[in-house]
Amino acid sequence: MVWSTIMAGQREPGRRGAHLRAKLAAGSSAAVKVLSVALLTAVAALAAAVAMLRAAVRLLARAGTLLERAGGLMDRAVAALDRPVGLLRQAITRPPPGPFRPGAWRSPLRGRWLTSLLGLVLLIGLPVMVLTGLLSYAAYNPRLLGNDQTPGAPLLKFFLFSWFTHPSWIYRTSQGIHIALGLALTPIVLVKLWSVLPKLFSWPPVRSAAHALERLSLVMVVGGVLFEFATGIADIQNYYVFPFSFYTAHLYGAWVFIAGLVIHVTLKFPHMRAGLRSRSLRRELRTSLAQTRPEAPDAEGLRAADPAPPTISRRGLLAAVGGASVLLVALEVGQSIGGWTRRTALFGPRGLSAAQPGVFPVNRTAAEAGLSDADVGSSYRLVLTGARTVRLTREQILALPQRTAVLPIACVEGWSYAASWTGVRLSDLARLAGIANPGTALVESIQATGSFRKTSLSAPQVNDPQSLLALRLDGADLSRDHGYPARTIIPAAPGVHNTKWVNKITFTENT
Repeated sequence: MVWSTIMAGQREPGRRGAHLRAKLAAGSSAAVKVLSVALLTAVAALAAAVAMLRAAVRLLARAGTLLERAGGLMDRAVAALDRPVGLLRQAITRPPPGPFRPGAWRSPLRGRWLTSLLGLVLLIGLPVMVLTGLLSYAAYNPRLLGNDQTPGAPLLKFFLFSWFTHPSWIYRTSQGIHIALGLALTPIVLVKLWSVLPKLFSWPPVRSAAHALERLSLVMVVGGVLFEFATGIADIQNYYVFPFSFYTAHLYGAWVFIAGLVIHVTLKFPHMRAGLRSRSLRRELRTSLAQTRPEAPDAEGLRAADPAPPTISRRGLLAAVGGASVLLVALEVGQSIGGWTRRTALFGPRGLSAAQPGVFPVNRTAAEAGLSDADVGSSYRLVLTGARTVRLTREQILALPQRTAVLPIACVEGWSYAASWTGVRLSDLARLAGIANPGTALVESIQATGSFRKTSLSAPQVNDPQSLLALRLDGADLSRDHGYPARTIIPAAPGVHNTKWVNKITFTENT
């Protein structure tokens, strides 16, 4: 029994080994199966990749065929468009008939020297015109309530300051210079434009970005100067045919011109300097018609390609331009200077009338302002508003302390007239309204319409001892056309700020 048990124990390890060998054989069989499956999968994937590669090759072949066909179509399209493109290129490079052809301009006087000389004169005169024009705008004190006729242009007012009251002739002088210089430069501007006409019609119109900027500056300069001179001359004649405010349009046009002028001078100043050095002014002034020769060809193309024989010398042209300038000034400046020179002011519509004794120019009559007898009759009252409100008849105003001052009235149109004015100081009227230290004042007119029926005066203007509510002119009562029953007279102020037919003044305290 015991032996049997021992033998059975000895046989047990052998059974375990056999079982282990069976398990190892089964595992090896499974691994072989997995490897076989992986190998088959790899082979299948490789076959699929080969098939896809073949399909891609076939697609590329078809795409190549399509591209070849498209290229052929593009070649035929380009060939079809080649003629129109050629015609278009020819149209761009070949100038159209008329003034665009270089041969259309044959004057032997044109050239960079003449253009540069005229440009130098304008470069001296135009900035003076710009300065006096901006001073005229500043004289209106547009920063005060109601004075600004251009509220939509705040960036154009960076230079403004409170306009002064002395010397009393400052506005008369600056505006007289502005008008006289403008007329003097008119012939020079026209001849300068004539000298560069070939450039204005050059072809093609734009050749590069720099050329485009130059052309833009030309549009601004030429358009601006023609607009400013045309509207200014119409204003001198009091001939308002344009459907817009002269005051507003002239200011905006001036800034367009200024911007164009700055760009143009920046681009052209080196050319002008070279042009001035190309000839001698003294020699040209000694050159007769028989000795006049065309200038040398220049890169700017100002000199004619085929100059015609001269019919006038350069000195003759300069003499004609200078003579026209002097004549225009002589026929206008008298209305600004005054005295006996007014008799020569044939170009100024108010020059000759003002030359007669006791005749004072009038821009806007009482009838044009729509005033009636009732407006200026016994029912007239002057209303003074400040710390208190005071109503005065004309007789009560006459009973107040009267002062006399000899002051000019100067209009934006260029005419001016000095006279003796008698009335009440504005500062005295302010104190009567309870304002001890007057600041600004708003002066209102009886007239119901008009751009300047209301005017704001600055504190220096109100407090100036020569600022009056005038009742008399040259020792006599104001006429109705000159502002009866009462008008303001302010030293150095533009004419329209010397309000006529005053019926209300609102004073403020100076803080």
